[in-house]
Amino acid sequence: MGKVSMATSHGVNHRSQSSRCKRKVVAGVIICVAFLFYLREPIVLPSNHGAILRVTYISKNSPYGQFPKPNNPFHFLPCTNISLPPALNDTKPEKTWEKLFDPNPKHWSWGNKTADESLSEKDPFAGRGIYLCGYIDVPLDYTNRSDSRMVRLAVTKFQVSGFARVDEESDSPGVKSERTIVIEPGGPGGSGTSYTWRAAEEISKRLSDGEYDVLGWDPRGVNISLPAVACFPYDADRDRWSLLAGQYREVSASPRAQLQVADAMNEAVYRACKERHGDLPRFLSTAFVARDMEEIRKALGEEELTGYLVSYGTVIGQTYANMFPNSVGRMILDGTEYVKDHRLLGGFGWTALDNATNAWHDGFLGECLNAGPEHCALAKSKGGKKIKLQDLEERMQYLLSSLMSRPMIGYTNTSGPSLILYSTVVSRIYGSMYNAKSWPALAQMLYEAEDGNTTLAAVFFDRVEWEYNPTLPAPPSLKPSSDELTTLVICADSYDAPKPPSGLAWWESLWANMTAKSWIAGNSRFHVVLPCRHFNSYWPAPAEVYRGDLNHTLAKPVLLIAETYDPATPLRNGRRLLAEMGTNARMVVHHGYGHSSRDTSNCTDSIAKNFILHGTLPEEQETAC
Repeated sequence: MGKVSMATSHGVNHRSQSSRCKRKVVAGVIICVAFLFYLREPIVLPSNHGAILRVTYISKNSPYGQFPKPNNPFHFLPCTNISLPPALNDTKPEKTWEKLFDPNPKHWSWGNKTADESLSEKDPFAGRGIYLCGYIDVPLDYTNRSDSRMVRLAVTKFQVSGFARVDEESDSPGVKSERTIVIEPGGPGGSGTSYTWRAAEEISKRLSDGEYDVLGWDPRGVNISLPAVACFPYDADRDRWSLLAGQYREVSASPRAQLQVADAMNEAVYRACKERHGDLPRFLSTAFVARDMEEIRKALGEEELTGYLVSYGTVIGQTYANMFPNSVGRMILDGTEYVKDHRLLGGFGWTALDNATNAWHDGFLGECLNAGPEHCALAKSKGGKKIKLQDLEERMQYLLSSLMSRPMIGYTNTSGPSLILYSTVVSRIYGSMYNAKSWPALAQMLYEAEDGNTTLAAVFFDRVEWEYNPTLPAPPSLKPSSDELTTLVICADSYDAPKPPSGLAWWESLWANMTAKSWIAGNSRFHVVLPCRHFNSYWPAPAEVYRGDLNHTLAKPVLLIAETYDPATPLRNGRRLLAEMGTNARMVVHHGYGHSSRDTSNCTDSIAKNFILHGTLPEEQETAC
């Protein structure tokens, strides 16, 4: 989750973290693009793809040629704000897609400007990469060739070489790179197209000195891939339900009664998923996502997969490597899960609690005091005394305990009255542990809340907590976000785990144990696995899950990166995975804060870049950075 993207993101609060990344529906597609177009024949987007836009063009001629290129398996077009895959029921999808080509390069999504001004004089887009939008169709059910249904995967690629003009010689080759770095941000449910928009240029520079293209895709059921899994007709309905069922154990007058409410809600949501999507959840397992990634490799025309897969993306990567060992190229798995945990009932939740509290104590609080009051508001002295770590921790415990007893009140101009809840504050703390860059803002909010000033907290939560924003226009055709995909994948992957004979009592005990182990992560992680209690009641066995070992001999070893203070994927996950993979893997122990190696290190980056560019890995199985 994922979230935060669920780069991102997986994990934190899958509903409120990874989903918010992926829900920027037209998401990655509308960024950095002009909205004005020339007029000719009208084009109307299908109603399930967002707001209806009528756009037309004077001419289809482009100084860079026509798109999509013949026989391109991804049907790539230069991205504009309407580059959304055709509907599955479109009888002529390629014709519909071709009509979306805008010949005006000023409307395309280009990379950052070149530093060479002489190139810009001849061609304003010379030396700039280009974002390409496309799609690829894959079978819904790989195990049943008689099933003609398909999945349409949305794909976005950043092509580092940009385009070559057709009307003159150009220094820009305008072709795909030797290798393509395939990326996936996590989840389940993280949007790879959104991740491409946010991070592709940085990833290409970080891992290949800007030599290799970067491609991300929305996994089946996610965001703008089709069909997208949303079990609520409107995001506002999901927000309303979350208020009822999302209370944390510490503030529940009766944890058992609260658990029954959440359990009933999960069953109601799964019934809605069954009504709206039929048997689709049978075809969402990680094994099928791995098969989709192999189809992407084939479509790229590359003999081996080059990849940078993060968080839940490492689960896809582990599964892929052992299903297609001969296709494994230079793959990095960063923020490592241990896929066998996901086969256990609730394993996605209770095996990921080790580090969140340490990240809070040693990282957020400890580094705040190290940074000092100029950089961290909570380090400001109160009463002229030097602040000690124990004192700061006790202050935060007092603040959170007071929120357990009674929420604080707040106000915003956009939403009016607001409540600062214990559950919301802890959820934001957990989310902030994913990225140390967010710590100064969190510290300022908590510092002000201590003094009874909740303005910043109210504005902050009003902005990030809800999927539906009533202050923004909401076209009736805007499709809801694909949040339910997260638990459907988790539950499909663990569908055959033995069920506890004590039923809900077992889950109540698990909830208590998880929150006792981690007050920061326990509730969020528990609520993301609780729906699995009902998966088998609505769907038979998934069409395929991978249950093999993780020690297959690979064409090339993979590089694992595991972090010492990762709040979602503990270091021990990476070490268990390394022990099983043996000589098929090397691991960097990345000493830093946050989820995955976003708290960057020259040491880690050097190893990763040498691997992606040259295929070289450290001789030692484990290297500390």
